[in-house]
Amino acid sequence: MWQKIIKKLAWKWRGLLVTAPSITILLIGLYLTGSLQIFELAAFDQFIRLRPQKSVDTKILIVGFTESDIQTLGMAILSDELLAQLIENLKKHQPEAIGLDIYRDLPEEPGYQKLVKVFESTPNLIGIRKVVGNQNNSPINPPPVLDKLNQVGANDLPIDADTKIRRFFLYLTDSEGKIVPSLGLKLAIIYLQKLKIFPEPAAVNPEYLQLGEAVFIPFENNHGGYVQANAEGYQIILNYRSPESKFQQVSVTDVLNNKVPPELVRDKIILIGSVAESKKDLFLTPYSSKIIGIPEVMSGVGINANITSMIINAALGEMNIIKSWPEFLEWVWIFLWSVIGAGVSWKWRYSGGFSQFSGKSIITLFVATGGLLSISYYAFLWGLWIPVITPLLAIWFSAIAITAFIAKTAGYIRNVFSRYLTDEVVGNLLENPDGLKLNCQRRKVTILMSDLRGFSAISERSEPETIFAMLNIYLEEMTEVINQYSGTIYDFIGDGILVVFGTPTEIEDDAERAVACAVAMQMSMPRVNAKLKESGLPEIKMGIGINTGEVVVGNLGCNKKSKYGVIGSNINLASRIESYTVGGQIMISGNTLEEVSSIIKIVQQKSVRIKGFSKAITIYQVGAIAGKYNLFLPINSENFVDLLEAVPIQFAVIDGKEIREELISGSLVKVSANSAEVKSNYLVDVMSNLQINLLTKTVQGQKMDYFYAKVTGKKDDRSGFYIHFTAISPEVEQMLEAWVAANS
Repeated sequence: MWQKIIKKLAWKWRGLLVTAPSITILLIGLYLTGSLQIFELAAFDQFIRLRPQKSVDTKILIVGFTESDIQTLGMAILSDELLAQLIENLKKHQPEAIGLDIYRDLPEEPGYQKLVKVFESTPNLIGIRKVVGNQNNSPINPPPVLDKLNQVGANDLPIDADTKIRRFFLYLTDSEGKIVPSLGLKLAIIYLQKLKIFPEPAAVNPEYLQLGEAVFIPFENNHGGYVQANAEGYQIILNYRSPESKFQQVSVTDVLNNKVPPELVRDKIILIGSVAESKKDLFLTPYSSKIIGIPEVMSGVGINANITSMIINAALGEMNIIKSWPEFLEWVWIFLWSVIGAGVSWKWRYSGGFSQFSGKSIITLFVATGGLLSISYYAFLWGLWIPVITPLLAIWFSAIAITAFIAKTAGYIRNVFSRYLTDEVVGNLLENPDGLKLNCQRRKVTILMSDLRGFSAISERSEPETIFAMLNIYLEEMTEVINQYSGTIYDFIGDGILVVFGTPTEIEDDAERAVACAVAMQMSMPRVNAKLKESGLPEIKMGIGINTGEVVVGNLGCNKKSKYGVIGSNINLASRIESYTVGGQIMISGNTLEEVSSIIKIVQQKSVRIKGFSKAITIYQVGAIAGKYNLFLPINSENFVDLLEAVPIQFAVIDGKEIREELISGSLVKVSANSAEVKSNYLVDVMSNLQINLLTKTVQGQKMDYFYAKVTGKKDDRSGFYIHFTAISPEVEQMLEAWVAANS
């Protein structure tokens, strides 16, 4: 029982079961190559930019060396004397800590000794060094005095491939194996000490640093959106507090001139550094990722202000450290959205009863996309960085894959059902949500009805497999011709074909195409018979009737089973006209003649009385169609030969589908390959169908195999009539050929 349920569910959701895992594997493979890293980092940047701005961190003050300071002081680099004065002016207002984000590995006279004394007398002053450098800069030594006092922090920053700063070093190890904390960490520890918060090993892992409520989990090479990134050192994702402009900031000149209020400095962390563009200490950050406009850059001192602020506020539980999921959870996350994308598309893959990618699925996919972005955004606000772009691609790639699967399936269905329905009807069902709700409509159309002459007799003498083989060869050729002329095949009625021109799509030249199609169909019959002969099957002949008039078209049936069909007396008239044809003939009604008279050749016309019509109507035999079609039927002249001795026959008139019981005597006096002259006192109506039995001399009174013929005319002296053979057995055919040869 469970196996059946599982099998049923597997079939019902087969598209989902194949697509979701495949898309997940594809995207994880793409993700692991790093191809999507740049997009994940871009999403990270936008989350940083879009989240609510935090209030100004009043614990930090930036003393910036501006372009105005350079012009006012007349120097691009602060001299040691001015730097010493700057620090002294700040010290008197009792800052909590001072971070000197200016390299001072060499003297900048005048005033070097004075600066040394200031360094020695300021225990809460932290200088900087570049520990490892990068591809553009080599390591830079710290101020010697501060180095001896262990008042130096690392100023290195890892730069991403797009040259943006999204990480920082908490610790670094120099070439001598010494651990060097970053400038931001040194300043934060000084500030937190007054709050009785000290660095200690984390409870979850003693190798992790813990400060207050914050556990700093080291960055890994596949952290968040990163793939195989350089994770050397103790790196942390930088959770920016705000752009540099949001920090409190004063100029160097203002401090030197004692224009800074004491309360702005007291108990604060002071960061001294260059903010002038000419100093080129500027970096791209997540705030640089503007969709429109010039990228915004941030100074090195501004980045250090964000690092210091993050460490302090994380320790106080006021700011989140950005964490990420383990890799396997990220893969599960991607798979989940693949399932959603594929499931939504598969669930509503049909609309209006047949294959159609519905509006419901489109709307739901956009809702799912919004849900993914919302979940990822709010998770980011809480300090969790989860993949965004990869699952987003998973949703839409899965949807596209399902759509492609549906399209392929629809194509297969189209190919299969086009054998039974017209391409137009199948297309309507596949592509129109209301395809199964086609209302009845009145249309002026041209109806073509074809039928094989004497096929019933052939069927009686042949096995069912033979009949199927013959019909398939015939119908395949005819269908190809009909499609060339954009006819709509509405039904195969045994050996007959009902074709309509003018529905579902109406075109001005419907009648012309119908007649041209009929001529082309007759011209293709030699190819059909050649194929039948190769297969050892008997040859066949076809008659075609055409009529133009109004019909009703639309769906017939119910919700469970329906058929797109045509109804009306004009269909019956086309069928009746066809019944008056012999093999190779095309007969059309007067209505059709009015539509095509300028380009067709009429070789014969007849007045006939048709059952169901009160008056006689004239039908016309088509011999050719000119214009752009330029198609001609071969003219077959009947060469009758007189039989040296009349051949006795018995015949019965076929009334509709029934053969009358009355047998009438007569004789064949002239024959040709396809016709004969019959002598009989019983005059049969023209266009009547006959079943004929030959009575030979050698078997007098015994019936031979019968054959079928249609009466095509009467003798003027009323002594007999002419017939056209519609179906004859091979034995009778050989006998007729022998008579023609012997009497020629």
